[in-house]
Amino acid sequence: MLRSSRILNPSLLAALASAGHGQTIIVADAGLPIPRGVPVLDLSITPGHPTFTEVTRIILDAGAFEGYVIASESSTSAPVRDLAPELAGLAPTIVDHEEFKRRVPDAHLVVRTGEFTPFANIGLVAGTTF
Repeated sequence: MLRSSRILNPSLLAALASAGHGQTIIVADAGLPIPRGVPVLDLSITPGHPTFTEVTRIILDAGAFEGYVIASESSTSAPVRDLAPELAGLAPTIVDHEEFKRRVPDAHLVVRTGEFTPFANIGLVAGTTF
């Protein structure tokens, strides 16, 4: 489901390329609980780096997405609100935070960032390029 890519990280590139239609890539803050067995690409380096917003923007630019899932609590999170222009045109699904966490085990991949802002999490739903 890649459209194009400036991504250098081979693990992230492979995960995006292998995501099938309807599968979810979760971009998470540093605190989202991730159950054992869920594929995780941990990009966190230090608190705040890399940010949720910059990682999500790069992934959105590279992949073909048809929708996104956020927790209702995330709608007040500045890093999520900052993505409004990039999310325009994608179908939103808004659930409570507990439901969002229940969906994590079904993710194709979780990309952990160094973001320390609460509720800075999003599930990007893969679309197709045709």
